[in-house]
This record gives sequence, C-alpha cells and structure tokens, in this order.
Amino acid sequence: MRNTPFSFATQASPAAGRPREDFEALEASELYCSQCGCAVPINKFLLLVLPDGDRYEYRCTQCGTKVGDKIDRSGQFYGILKG
Repeated sequence: MRNTPFSFATQASPAAGRPREDFEALEASELYCSQCGCAVPINKFLLLVLPDGDRYEYRCTQCGTKVGDKIDRSGQFYGILKG
C-alpha cells in the first residue's frame, strides 16, 4: 500500500474498540443551569450506592437546581456491593 496522507484512516489502531483511559474519571466543575441561564459551579452529592455503581447528582451552587447526574463505577462505595 502506498503511503499517502490519508492512509492512516484505513489502518486499525491497537486501541481500536477500547475506551480511552484519559476520560474514565471525567469530573465536571461547571454545568449549565436552566434557572440561572449560564454555566455555574456545581456541588456533587452521593444519592445511592447501587450494585452497578455509585449514583451522584450535580446541583447548581447558586439556586440548588439539579443540573445533571452520574453513575460512577470506580468510586469508593462501588467495591462494597461488588463482592
């Protein structure tokens, strides 16, 4: 195969099909709040410890509105129920 600038797109990379480890523990510091109308700092609250992960809720620090949630499968409480 002739080496062209676009030949890399047809070759499979060793990490193809695997999630990138860089983004496994992505943590939000600001999220958009519909009540405030802008991106605001958030507070993270642990809601539930479930067998499939720890469920967290993100709330606006200014008005307390829920702005998001997350299930963390690598958290400190996940290992308790996994056994």
